[in-house]
Amino acid sequence: MSFTAQDSSYMARAIQLARKGWFTTRTNPRVGCVLVKDGQIIGAGWHEKPGFAHAEINALQQAGDATKGATAYVTLEPCAHYGKTGPCAEALVKAGVVRVVAAMLDPNPLVAGKGMQILADAGIKVEHGLMQSEAEKLNPGFIKRMTKGLPRVVAKVAVSLDGRTAMASGESQWITGAAARRDVQRLRAESGAIITGSGTVVIDNPSMNVREQAYTANPHFVQPLRVIIDSQNLVEPDANIFANEGACWLITGNVSTKDYPANVEQKQVALLPGKNGVSHHKVDLKVLLTILADAGINDVLIEAGSGLVGAFAEQGLIDELAVYMAPKLMGSAARPMMQLPFETMQQNIELSLSDVRQIGDDLRLTYHFKKV
Repeated sequence: MSFTAQDSSYMARAIQLARKGWFTTRTNPRVGCVLVKDGQIIGAGWHEKPGFAHAEINALQQAGDATKGATAYVTLEPCAHYGKTGPCAEALVKAGVVRVVAAMLDPNPLVAGKGMQILADAGIKVEHGLMQSEAEKLNPGFIKRMTKGLPRVVAKVAVSLDGRTAMASGESQWITGAAARRDVQRLRAESGAIITGSGTVVIDNPSMNVREQAYTANPHFVQPLRVIIDSQNLVEPDANIFANEGACWLITGNVSTKDYPANVEQKQVALLPGKNGVSHHKVDLKVLLTILADAGINDVLIEAGSGLVGAFAEQGLIDELAVYMAPKLMGSAARPMMQLPFETMQQNIELSLSDVRQIGDDLRLTYHFKKV
């Protein structure tokens, strides 16, 4: 399809609008919409929060009675199903728009071309593919969940220059500086869930929540789900991770009789078998991610010790690795970044470096895993 420079300009604006919901859309995709008539933008909107009006509806409401004969530029195909709100495709038909340009089709099987079909059946000119790669970057987690049944997984690690994450005793506070720790707040804020392990909770007793006002001041912001893998029931009810606003899942092999706070939900997840079929107390991580995807979680952040991060990596379950490297040397006795019991070079896991930037005195290196 052939698009004009003006088409691209309007879609770029829709993408800018979609980014406004970066930290609040959570279980839904980030979507922006611009309505244009006679070369003028008459309405614009974005999806702010699950259960709230979609981007198209917000744009239509802003445009009012001027929508007849307009063109809609939307970053994602208008929905065709009834959820918490009605189908946006039908709302656009009713509004009298004559052309709809979508950056990409919706990977959700409930939509998947059906929205565009509703519009086309009503005589509306439909096109898609304009700035598609930019639109896909808005929702990598949603796309992965819809196409693979798993959330996008980012692992965050703080390491010394010699690749160490904690002293032999487990002491690790603080490897990186304050600026890097503030940047981690952003990673938390854009995640639907944060996964950690019982070792981190018992040793560090972290809160693992979002505290930066830049995110929490938004009235639509909701704390990410905190997920603690505790197959041996080591975490106590008074742990800091339970003491803050927001839901927590305690992933166990056997439900504990401990009196946890009301915001804690215990979930049993299958334990992987060890030798001779006997459990070795390790949760099936892919099953856990599938459960999170079924709960509508698009993006997961892992903040854990070297054992749990290594297990995710070894099983090929990490999409992106955010390494915060501090200008410190912690010594050969300190704990490694990941526990990966490899013995040959053939076992190595290849990564591709996608971004490097200095944050305070530290470096943030962003890698993507090369999937085999």
